[in-house]
Amino acid sequence: MSVRKLKPITPGQRFKVVNGFDAITTDKPEKSLLAPLKKSGGRNSQGKMTIRHRGGGHKRRYRIIDFKREKQGVSAEVKSIQYDPNRTAFIALLEYTDGEKRYIIAQNGLEVGQKVASGKSAPPEIGNALPLSDIPLGTIISCIELRPGQGAVMARSAGTFAQLMAKEGKFVTVKLPSGETRLILANCLATVGAVSNSDHQLLVSGKAGRSRWLGRRPRTRPVAMNPVDHPMGGGEGRASGGHPRSKNGIPAKGFRTRSKTKDTNRYIIERRKK
Repeated sequence: MSVRKLKPITPGQRFKVVNGFDAITTDKPEKSLLAPLKKSGGRNSQGKMTIRHRGGGHKRRYRIIDFKREKQGVSAEVKSIQYDPNRTAFIALLEYTDGEKRYIIAQNGLEVGQKVASGKSAPPEIGNALPLSDIPLGTIISCIELRPGQGAVMARSAGTFAQLMAKEGKFVTVKLPSGETRLILANCLATVGAVSNSDHQLLVSGKAGRSRWLGRRPRTRPVAMNPVDHPMGGGEGRASGGHPRSKNGIPAKGFRTRSKTKDTNRYIIERRKK
């Protein structure tokens, strides 16, 4: 994986850094695994705006990803590594020995022609999905389940990974990308290897228009608003705006929003870093 810095032949390209896409092997998605993707523009079922700064953007089709990896005991071959407009990570097209095709999140180092598998019998190699109890200690993992059969919910974005730290009884200890250390049931599945496209964090869009292509609308600074519009608005001249907080009045920058009575708090060994 690599990034490219463009020659500034236009103002928008002066600081632009784009993905080299050298890991991508095809630009044609598998038609049978595409689904329509409807835009909401940040509105709910009543038509009211519930999320600001959403709208517009290029039309997309959803790639149906196999997060559950429940096709166990059947070997599959990696046919291609593809770009997915709906996520930061690249995706891999698998073809199983029975002819079925599925998309999975591609791991770093996954190559076309490689064989992958899932289940207890699979070896702990890159791209294979195994129960946490069968993965060796210290292994880099990603696409982790929180409940058996739920499908991967953690460490799914570009370049992220977790590390298996310890095993004790029916739980294992995992250090997550956020820095949090927590217990997860040992029969939950995880995929060996870090998620692909680790250079995603180095990209620079170069111009405001690219945010609009991605469906992101402009964001107004709260201190530039009136008091009726935001808790940090108002004041004469360039007033600081008071304590940083959201539009709903919830403090930012260090204020903990996780409930102290949440049932899953007992599984957290060490909180994430601030």
